[in-house]
Amino acid sequence: MSGQRYWLETLGCPKNEVDSDRLMGQLAAEGYVPCDDPSEADLVVVNTCAFIEIAREESIETILAMDELRPKGSRLVVTGCLAERSGQELADALPEIDLVAGFGHSLTAPSPTRVVLGPTRDGSPADALLDLPRTTPGGPWAYVKVAEGCDRRCGFCAIPSFRGDQLSRSGPSILAEIDQLAAGGTKEVVLIAQDLASWGRDRRRGGEASALDVLDVPAPGTQPLVALVNEAAARIERVRLLYLYPSGLTEALIEAVLGTGVPYFDLSLQHVSRPHLRRMARWGDGDRFLERMAAIRSAESSSAFRSSFIVGYPGETEEDHDELLAFLDEAELDWAGFFTYSAEEGTPAAARDDQVAPELMAERMVELTERQDQITESKRDGLVGQTRRVLIDSPGIARSSAEAPDIDGVIIVPEDLATGTMVLVEITESLGTDVVGVPVVAR
Repeated sequence: MSGQRYWLETLGCPKNEVDSDRLMGQLAAEGYVPCDDPSEADLVVVNTCAFIEIAREESIETILAMDELRPKGSRLVVTGCLAERSGQELADALPEIDLVAGFGHSLTAPSPTRVVLGPTRDGSPADALLDLPRTTPGGPWAYVKVAEGCDRRCGFCAIPSFRGDQLSRSGPSILAEIDQLAAGGTKEVVLIAQDLASWGRDRRRGGEASALDVLDVPAPGTQPLVALVNEAAARIERVRLLYLYPSGLTEALIEAVLGTGVPYFDLSLQHVSRPHLRRMARWGDGDRFLERMAAIRSAESSSAFRSSFIVGYPGETEEDHDELLAFLDEAELDWAGFFTYSAEEGTPAAARDDQVAPELMAERMVELTERQDQITESKRDGLVGQTRRVLIDSPGIARSSAEAPDIDGVIIVPEDLATGTMVLVEITESLGTDVVGVPVVAR
């Protein structure tokens, strides 16, 4: 297989990007090398997303586009969430696909069928995916996936049906990956999982905690993520956490996050109306969220907050919507994403008889987005005149602790600042979501 070339197209969330790093590691171990264009590839792989309808549509469009671009005689393989969720249906609908491969299955091995799904060597597709070797991503920052799957059963989410229950990597394996990244020049790691705050709880086995590595087999009654964050922060300059379920934001975890020097809190709220959250089978309400955020800001005034919200989940009333608008005004989130509800087959919400009309969802989406855009721009305007320590991501582009990579705004800096360095800048101008930073000259 030496000299075989591949092209890998990745769709969806950061977790898929880490999966693709592992797929590239697997391909490298088999003698494949990346190429510069799908038209040059012997193997074309599409790592798909299936979270909501628009993501599935994008996945199918990308598969067809790759088929148009690939050379005659090459192999087109589809993997990822859409493959795992709808593999046989996908293969039946798209004869262009040579192989649909589920999590952890080979992308290159000969197969008597066009669809290879289900358990792998140890019976756990998620475990096989987590254990694949990973190529070391280049650049100043990297995602580190610490768990697969989710134990929660939110009314709108189909992820557990194809990703399974939560399966956490061991702490030592995560720290070894962070050490490897740091040795390669990475300055920031972003810990990600479906339910990050619950990392490690599925690894508990009981017994004498003192005789065990708390990061390998956590002791009962602890929140293992706290120890992991502390250990990670001792190894690398920046540690950032994404996707925290709000009930998992404990006092101990808040203290650990603030101790990293990256006071950034990405809280998966989805809504703030208490009755509506119960329809979603989720915890919390706006008052609890505001109280927790106020306590964090009291401890660290520079703390940044991001969240995501579903618009038009079945049963959402005008009162629920108005409550969310009021929450945005009071919470003053730095960043927020809004997504119209998508009925996912097999989820409890899809069977509800109180679906919200698409045109009403669209109206609410516009209202929420416009309100949050004003808040975000105001928050960014407030940075002018302040100094921030930033990481240079690429020529002319930097981030402080308040901006997560890929999803938030950036700080525009002079292009001669070296990528991968940390620089103190003064914010001199706001451009909406982005701001301009000028290096502070030592006197």
